[in-house]
Amino acid sequence: MTVMAEHSAQMTVEDFEKFAAVESETVRLEFIDGRIGVKKVADGDHGEIILWLLGQCMQSRPGLVLNPLQGLKIEKYRSGRARPDGSLVPMGHFAGQGEWADPDGVLMTVEVTSRDSDTHKRDRVEKPAAYADAGIPVYLLIDREAGTVTVHSNPDPAAGDYSDLHRVVFGERLVIPDPVGIELDTETLKAYAP
Repeated sequence: MTVMAEHSAQMTVEDFEKFAAVESETVRLEFIDGRIGVKKVADGDHGEIILWLLGQCMQSRPGLVLNPLQGLKIEKYRSGRARPDGSLVPMGHFAGQGEWADPDGVLMTVEVTSRDSDTHKRDRVEKPAAYADAGIPVYLLIDREAGTVTVHSNPDPAAGDYSDLHRVVFGERLVIPDPVGIELDTETLKAYAP
């Protein structure tokens, strides 16, 4: 169970959306638990991992797409906006939803760790709690620093966490449970380990 400390919001969600609309090309902004978060724009290896996973998802589940661009409204028990590295949804799911879409219908969110000082707090602590609170069935964390892939499943929104975790090291096979239902051979990820 993840316990988040109480604090006041830095700004309203509406003010954040105005601010994020003019964000830099070198960072991506998020608004999680009432706080602005800054993610560096991904490096080449980060992008290659997302493209690899996108291909795996399309090959295994042709009716689904891993969207690396869509921001999500993560508001259950918090006022927030998150930009996952990928959101697995049925093709056309985000049509007409704008820059910040409702998380209903998202089957899986994906994060690939960045090499920055905030990656632990953001990708390993805050994001799983936020995605579980939103009821997203699966959260996949590709951790380049640790050389692992962790699938978080069975969200418990009341606890703000996922009840099932399964971790493998790069090179092992990983089954992502339903509603995703994909098996990954993570051997390719060894090329992107530190």
